[in-house]
Amino acid sequence: MKRVSVIVFVLLAGIIGAFAGSGRVTLRSMPPVVTRTVPEAGSTDVDPKLTEIEVTFSKKMRNGAWSWVVVSEDSWPTKRGEPRYLRDRRTCVLPVRLEPGKTYAVAINSERFKNFEDLGGRPALPYVLVFRTSNR
Repeated sequence: MKRVSVIVFVLLAGIIGAFAGSGRVTLRSMPPVVTRTVPEAGSTDVDPKLTEIEVTFSKKMRNGAWSWVVVSEDSWPTKRGEPRYLRDRRTCVLPVRLEPGKTYAVAINSERFKNFEDLGGRPALPYVLVFRTSNR
């Protein structure tokens, strides 16, 4: 576990360093990050009747652009419609249908897909949301 933490830290430091460059770090210059998800990452008792997955970013995002990325076919929820941003332009919603007793994994951006962008065109740092539904 310690080795994984070190690898993750080194990768994140490299990603953040690439975005910050040699200039001054400001809220505007840094990429958006995921600040909240519904359901919460790591949850193990999510109600399978939940109809939307939400991801909230640290900045306002560019409308009409997103990368909800399939981690694996068996962990991808059934889509029930197209994604959309809420009025705050920080929260993107994906309509879904979930099954009881199943683990889901959804990536928000990835190394290859980077369409979640702030208003300045900076892609959000990749994030993987993993959760499990209850057996209800």
